[in-house]
Amino acid sequence: QAQLVESGGGLVQAGASLRLSCVVSGLTLRSYAMGWFRQAPGKEREFVGGISSSTYYPDSVKGRFTISRDNANNTVYLQMNSLKPEDTAVYYCAASIGLLRLRSGEVYYWGQGTQVTVSS
Repeated sequence: QAQLVESGGGLVQAGASLRLSCVVSGLTLRSYAMGWFRQAPGKEREFVGGISSSTYYPDSVKGRFTISRDNANNTVYLQMNSLKPEDTAVYYCAASIGLLRLRSGEVYYWGQGTQVTVSS
Protein backbone atom coordinates (compact mmCIF):
# COMPACT_ATOMS: atom_id res chain seq x y z
CA GLN A 1 0.00 0.00 0.00
CA ALA A 2 1.57 3.25 -1.15
CA GLN A 3 1.59 6.14 1.27
CA LEU A 4 2.46 9.78 0.61
CA VAL A 5 2.94 12.04 3.61
CA GLU A 6 3.37 15.78 3.18
CA SER A 7 4.89 18.22 5.64
CA GLY A 8 6.28 21.74 5.72
CA GLY A 9 3.16 23.82 5.36
CA GLY A 10 2.44 26.81 7.55
CA LEU A 11 1.58 30.48 7.78
CA VAL A 12 3.97 32.93 6.13
CA GLN A 13 3.91 36.51 4.90
CA ALA A 14 3.82 37.44 1.26
CA GLY A 15 7.28 37.27 -0.31
CA ALA A 16 8.47 34.49 1.98
CA SER A 17 9.56 30.99 1.04
CA LEU A 18 8.48 27.53 2.12
CA ARG A 19 9.66 24.06 1.27
CA LEU A 20 7.17 21.23 1.30
CA SER A 21 8.28 17.63 1.62
CA CYS A 22 6.52 14.45 0.58
CA VAL A 23 7.85 11.21 2.01
CA VAL A 24 6.79 8.23 -0.07
CA SER A 25 6.56 4.62 1.00
CA GLY A 26 5.23 1.48 -0.60
CA LEU A 27 6.29 2.32 -4.15
CA THR A 28 9.49 2.74 -6.12
CA LEU A 29 9.78 6.49 -6.42
CA ARG A 30 11.91 6.52 -9.55
CA SER A 31 9.21 4.55 -11.41
CA TYR A 32 6.62 7.29 -10.98
CA ALA A 33 6.07 10.83 -12.06
CA MET A 34 5.63 12.89 -8.93
CA GLY A 35 3.96 16.21 -8.53
CA TRP A 36 2.02 18.68 -6.48
CA PHE A 37 -1.52 19.97 -6.67
CA ARG A 38 -3.25 22.57 -4.58
CA GLN A 39 -6.83 23.40 -3.71
CA ALA A 40 -8.04 26.68 -2.32
CA PRO A 41 -11.45 27.02 -0.63
CA GLY A 42 -14.23 27.08 -3.18
CA LYS A 43 -11.88 26.34 -6.06
CA GLU A 44 -10.99 23.26 -8.09
CA ARG A 45 -7.80 21.36 -7.48
CA GLU A 46 -4.95 22.88 -9.50
CA PHE A 47 -1.78 21.24 -10.78
CA VAL A 48 1.30 23.23 -9.70
CA GLY A 49 4.14 21.12 -11.01
CA GLY A 50 5.51 17.69 -11.73
CA ILE A 51 8.77 15.85 -12.22
CA SER A 52 9.80 12.72 -14.05
CA SER A 53 12.73 12.83 -16.47
CA SER A 54 11.83 16.49 -16.87
CA THR A 55 9.81 19.04 -14.98
CA TYR A 56 6.70 20.99 -15.82
CA TYR A 57 5.15 24.02 -14.18
CA PRO A 58 2.06 26.01 -15.09
CA ASP A 59 2.48 29.70 -15.73
CA SER A 60 0.92 30.57 -12.38
CA VAL A 61 3.98 29.28 -10.51
CA LYS A 62 6.73 29.11 -13.14
CA GLY A 63 9.88 30.82 -11.92
CA ARG A 64 8.75 30.73 -8.28
CA PHE A 65 8.18 27.02 -7.55
CA THR A 66 10.72 24.23 -8.02
CA ILE A 67 10.16 20.50 -7.67
CA SER A 68 12.96 18.10 -6.86
CA ARG A 69 13.20 14.49 -5.84
CA ASP A 70 15.56 12.39 -3.76
CA ASN A 71 14.98 8.83 -4.92
CA ALA A 72 17.41 7.42 -2.38
CA ASN A 73 15.37 8.88 0.47
CA ASN A 74 11.97 8.48 -1.21
CA THR A 75 11.23 12.16 -0.85
CA VAL A 76 9.83 14.79 -3.20
CA TYR A 77 10.17 18.49 -2.48
CA LEU A 78 8.33 21.62 -3.54
CA GLN A 79 10.37 24.77 -3.01
CA MET A 80 8.08 27.80 -3.09
CA ASN A 81 9.59 31.26 -3.31
CA SER A 82 8.07 34.74 -3.54
CA LEU A 83 4.82 33.45 -2.11
CA LYS A 84 1.64 35.40 -2.77
CA PRO A 85 -1.69 35.42 -0.92
CA GLU A 86 -3.24 33.65 -3.92
CA ASP A 87 -0.92 30.70 -3.25
CA THR A 88 -2.94 29.97 -0.11
CA ALA A 89 -4.31 26.45 -0.41
CA VAL A 90 -4.00 22.89 0.76
CA TYR A 91 -1.09 21.34 -1.13
CA TYR A 92 -1.20 17.69 -2.11
CA CYS A 93 1.58 15.38 -3.21
CA ALA A 94 0.63 13.03 -6.04
CA ALA A 95 2.04 10.10 -8.00
CA SER A 96 1.23 8.89 -11.48
CA ILE A 97 2.81 6.75 -14.15
CA GLY A 98 3.75 9.64 -16.41
CA LEU A 99 4.07 13.39 -16.36
CA LEU A 100 1.35 13.94 -18.98
CA ARG A 101 -1.08 11.81 -17.01
CA LEU A 102 -0.13 13.63 -13.83
CA ARG A 103 -0.79 16.99 -15.48
CA SER A 104 -4.20 15.77 -16.63
CA GLY A 105 -5.11 14.77 -13.08
CA GLU A 106 -4.84 11.02 -13.63
CA VAL A 107 -3.31 10.39 -10.21
CA TYR A 108 -2.66 6.95 -8.81
CA TYR A 109 -1.80 8.02 -5.26
CA TRP A 110 -2.53 11.13 -3.20
CA GLY A 111 -1.15 12.46 0.01
CA GLN A 112 -3.38 13.85 2.74
CA GLY A 113 -2.39 17.47 2.12
CA THR A 114 -0.66 20.24 4.01
CA GLN A 115 -2.02 23.75 4.51
CA VAL A 116 -0.12 26.75 3.19
CA THR A 117 -1.40 30.18 4.17
CA VAL A 118 0.17 33.35 2.83
CA SER A 119 -0.81 36.61 4.50
CA SER A 120 -0.63 39.97 2.77
